[in-house]
Order: sequence, then structure tokens, then C-alpha cells
Amino acid sequence: MALVSTPGAASSTGLERDALRATGGQHNAIAPADVAIGVIIGRSSEAFSFFVYGIASVLVFPQVVFPFAAPKVAILYSFAVFSLSFLARPLGSVTFMWVDRHFGRGTKLTVALILLGGSTASIAFLPPYSAIGYLSILGLILFRCGQGFALGGAWDGLASLLALNAPPSKRGRFAMIPQLGAPIGFMIAAGLFSYFLLNLDEADFLDWGWRYMFFVAFVINVVALFARLRLIATREFAELYESRALQPTPVIAMLRTNWRTVLIGAFVPLSSYALYHLVSIYPVWYVGLDPHRSIGGFLLIQCVGAVVQVIGTIASGEIADGIGRRNLIGTCAVGIVVLGLITPFLLGSEGGETVFVLLGFGLLGLAFGQAGGAVASNFSGADRYTGSALTTDLAWMIGAGFAPLVAIGAYEVAGSWAVCAYLISGAACTGAALALNKRLAHQFEPAATP
Repeated sequence: MALVSTPGAASSTGLERDALRATGGQHNAIAPADVAIGVIIGRSSEAFSFFVYGIASVLVFPQVVFPFAAPKVAILYSFAVFSLSFLARPLGSVTFMWVDRHFGRGTKLTVALILLGGSTASIAFLPPYSAIGYLSILGLILFRCGQGFALGGAWDGLASLLALNAPPSKRGRFAMIPQLGAPIGFMIAAGLFSYFLLNLDEADFLDWGWRYMFFVAFVINVVALFARLRLIATREFAELYESRALQPTPVIAMLRTNWRTVLIGAFVPLSSYALYHLVSIYPVWYVGLDPHRSIGGFLLIQCVGAVVQVIGTIASGEIADGIGRRNLIGTCAVGIVVLGLITPFLLGSEGGETVFVLLGFGLLGLAFGQAGGAVASNFSGADRYTGSALTTDLAWMIGAGFAPLVAIGAYEVAGSWAVCAYLISGAACTGAALALNKRLAHQFEPAATP
């Protein structure tokens, strides 16, 4: 496909089009590869902001914001605040869809990404509990909710633009492109934390070192904003917007006819969403239980795991185009069950955390690589944008939002078997969703409409 910018994009306001003309945007030809890069940049910026917060929930906030609580209680407080973002995200989706309909997608993305970057960067200035008491906790809650609310507005429709232009024989490969942003964002976040942990003493890290990662988030979001604004002004995007394939329809109207699709679609990718935080955030806490282990060194191992995930994500496109997306998702759900069953033995053995992380990230690449396409394929063109956004919000909230909190809390009762139970429950939900919706299962085949 050839994407050519036009000042008449339906999703842009006059002010946005003037800005595009001033920067020469109307004359630039935009190739499919540019769309793919823009999508990856956007998803990477979102993932970076979230993983920076997730890692800090283990390494920073229990000591900086909740020092008055016992260590085990402080980590639970920290992840309780972590979960709030996933509750705020659907509210952000609904609010920013209204902004999209009335002011244009460019305005929506600008406000959402500035809010996301601003909320993340504001955490860098958060005074510790020792300085302002409970206001520190209140500030953390406010900024965390701001992150989730903004993420709801960061849904841009560019992934659907890729999917709608995918050749029938390559839909799996096109569907996996947006999913590459998550491991890239995690790799940058984990790499930065590792660098500061390995080069600063604990006092300096807790005083100022951790704040640097939150400063970086704002810069990354600004870069992502310009990359995405350039793409939503393309002729291809405008044509799909005008055909309603990428328009935000009213939420109530969409739910009136698609509530079953939203509900079942939220459970289809649940196994991969549940796995995500259990291989990225939970192991950082688990390794920290051993005072002789280097968390900075372990984060580097997780960076290797993120590379494995990238490879698995790319492979998922090829495999899905060969055997069908539904078959791949179902097979990965079985693999996640197996991983869950061996998790207690891996985490209970020397070096087992490394094996768990590498296996988990590899399996995650295969499963998560097609999760986004699985959600979008459930909806007709008119409801695709709104339905995909809300379904994704619900899936993340159920599958990932409370995963670290539940796993860490249950660890005190059942040890690593708690992780086993959580992974198996997520895989069971995925299997049940695939089995319950025959129409959905049929759409997952490569020859179907994405």
C-alpha cells in the first residue's frame, strides 16, 4: 500500500492540518514501513512508561513512599497503587473517544501523550514520605491514575490501519508488528534501571537515581507524539476514517450490539496478558528476596528475555499465517499451563529464575504477538476502533492489572504455586473464550477478515 499525506485527513482539525502543511507533511509519501515504525514507536513509549513504574513499584516506592509499613505490607501497598492505572484506563478510553469525535484524533493524541508523559515525569519530582507524609502517597495515586487515564486516550487506530491493509496471506505478520513495542519498551526501562543499580550505591539510587527514568519518559512520549501525528494525516487513514473503519463510535451504542463480543474478546488474550507481568515484574521482587542476588544483574537477564520475546513475536506472525491465529493462541495457552506447572520447581532451584524468565518471555512472544490481532478481529468495521479499545482495556485490567499484587500476596500463603495457579487460570479463561465463541474462532483463521 502507498500511504500519501493529505491535508484533508478526516481525523484532523484545521489547526492540525495547518501544522502539517507548515512542516511539509502534505508532500511526504509514507510507505508501509513508516506506518510500522510509527506504530512500534508509539507502543514502545507507552510500554516504557508503564514498565518504569512497574519496576519502581518493587525497587523504589516501598521504601520511598511506604517506609512506615513492614516490607511485605509496603510491597502490597505499592502494587495496589500499580493496579489503579488499569481501572482508570477504560475511563480514559471513553473520555478521549469523545475528544476524538469533537476535536480530532490529532488533538486527542496530543493531550493523551502529554498527559501520559507528564504524569510519568511528575513522579520524578515526587517528594518522599519522610518529607511530606501522606501527601506523597496521594501524589503517587494521582500520577498513577493519570498514566492509566492517558493510556486510554493513546489508542490511535494505527494498528488497525496496518491490519486492514494486510494481504490475506500475511495478516499474522502484520498483526504482530504493534506487539513489538512492548518488549522494546521493557528492554529500555530494565536496561536503565540496571545501569543505575549497578553504578550507584543504594542511598544515592533511592535519593535521586531512580528519578532519571521518569524524566526520560516525557522525552520519549514527545518523540512518539510527532511520529504518530504524521501518520494519522495520511490519505489511507483518512479514507478508512471516513468509511467508519477507524472512527470512534459511541460506547453505549457499540455495547448494545457487541457486549458479548467485548466480554468474550477480553478473555481470549488473557493467558498472555496474565503471563506478561509475571515474567517482567514479579521475578524482580522474587530475586530481591535473596539479599545476595544482584537485582541490577538480573534486570540484564530480563533484557535478554525481552530479545527472546522480540524473536518469538516475529515468529508468531509466520506461524499464525501457517496454522491460523486461533490454533496458535490455543497452543500457547497449553504451553502457559505447562510453564505454570513447572514454575514452582524452577523458582525453587538455583538459577531457575533465569530459566523461568527466558522460557516465559519466549512463550510470551508467541502468545502476545497475536493477542492484539485477536481482539481487533472480533468487530465489524464500524465498531472496530471503539470495540478494540474497550476490549483491550478490559483484558489488561483482568489479566495483568492485579497480577503482581495477587501473585505476591498469594506467595505468602502458597509460595510459587500461587504463580502456577494464576497462569493456569489465565490459560483456562483463554481456552473457554475460544470454545464459547464459534464465530470468533472462525474469524481467527488467516483467510478471515482481520
